[in-house]
Amino acid sequence: MGTTASDAGATTTSGATAGAAPGVRPGADARPGAADSGPGSAVDRPEGVDLADPAFWRLPAPARAAAFAELRRLPAPARFGAGQSRGGRDQGFHALVRYADVVEASRTPGVFLSGPGVTTPEPARWVRLLFGDSMVNLDDPRHAQLRRIVSRAFTPRLLSRVEEDIRRVATELVDRVEHERPRDFVNAVAAELPFRVICDMMGIPAEIRRAILDQVNHASEYTGVARPLRERLRTPGRGLRALARMQGMVAALGRERRRRPADDLISALVTADVDGRRLTGRELGAFFSLLLVAGVETTRNALAHGLHLLTVHPGQRALLLGDLDRHLGGAVDEIVRHSTPIIQFRRTLAVDHRLGGPDGPLLRAGEKVVLYYGSANHDETVFADPEAFDITRTPNPHLGFGGGGPHYCLGAHLARQEMKVLYRELFTRLPEARSVGEPELAPSSFDHRVRSLRFAF
Repeated sequence: MGTTASDAGATTTSGATAGAAPGVRPGADARPGAADSGPGSAVDRPEGVDLADPAFWRLPAPARAAAFAELRRLPAPARFGAGQSRGGRDQGFHALVRYADVVEASRTPGVFLSGPGVTTPEPARWVRLLFGDSMVNLDDPRHAQLRRIVSRAFTPRLLSRVEEDIRRVATELVDRVEHERPRDFVNAVAAELPFRVICDMMGIPAEIRRAILDQVNHASEYTGVARPLRERLRTPGRGLRALARMQGMVAALGRERRRRPADDLISALVTADVDGRRLTGRELGAFFSLLLVAGVETTRNALAHGLHLLTVHPGQRALLLGDLDRHLGGAVDEIVRHSTPIIQFRRTLAVDHRLGGPDGPLLRAGEKVVLYYGSANHDETVFADPEAFDITRTPNPHLGFGGGGPHYCLGAHLARQEMKVLYRELFTRLPEARSVGEPELAPSSFDHRVRSLRFAF
């Protein structure tokens, strides 16, 4: 997906407070009156707020923002979903909504495990055995081993070519917009750029790209969304079948590249030898699936949210267009902070742990926590006037690419590059480009997904 990996902070031991990120105000993690927070002693949550209820994610954005603001003011993380069961297991979780808590959980991987699964609900064991483990669902040492293989494959030659591909694709897309005048920014631009860049980088042949995109759309259609009963009855297992077909196509390409390597990422991944290891066909399929979700879905959503934010904030738009060189980088980071394309991931406690230090609330081994990045990115103790969209915000230590630690987004640099190049091309050639009406959003608890966004210029 991307070009850089970064551990934003040092790993801490159980009970220790994670190092504060730049921009965190002193005292941000103070918890007057915090109490033990186990299943039987969770703090009272605000009336009517239930993050485990799909109905919450259908509320208007201001209502959800107000609910998260209330949750951030509680002395300890609220617990949701208690009593829900899947295979006899408690599906309850503690909601980490404060910036400091999300950072601590991200940077303490020995305490907050990813291995049991980071999505809600956790992937079934048989699904993981069949399709392989995504890197996001692994802990060290397996995670570190796979990450080393992937990082080694991103050679300077490959990265240079990727940057050229981004500029070429952005130019071609704006050419098409100028001549064909499409109405939906998502389909015409935001989804096309990252998909084409990743396919070029991986070496996916042009003749199977549309088929792969169709499988991606089927596989991710209901991620984090309460699926209608009629859809569950009509197309049982549709997403898994799509995932299997997509991974099968990529695995076949991997076998071909082992025999006849080319100058692409698939070849590098299946031929790289790091500590005697290279990606297997199943690992390659799992990595490609991760790339398409983490690299296509998130960048697509950020690009669409950005166009709309710059439309409904004309002062910020005028500031950006007045000096792209000066403000474009800040605009991209503020778009990512404000919209936060990935809403949440979950972790599982390896041991009993006091959140925030020895006087913090107690989380028990085996319990689940959910890291709400969107809430952390609007934490008033870190970001002044957090609901404001301000492209000059400095510092801007947002968690839109994760909270640091070993799972910090491998593609953060690539995503920023794609956004900067596309916006520069678009606003230089079509400075009147703007959204028309509100974006059509999916009511998802997982990602801030834009289904469509009408635009004009």
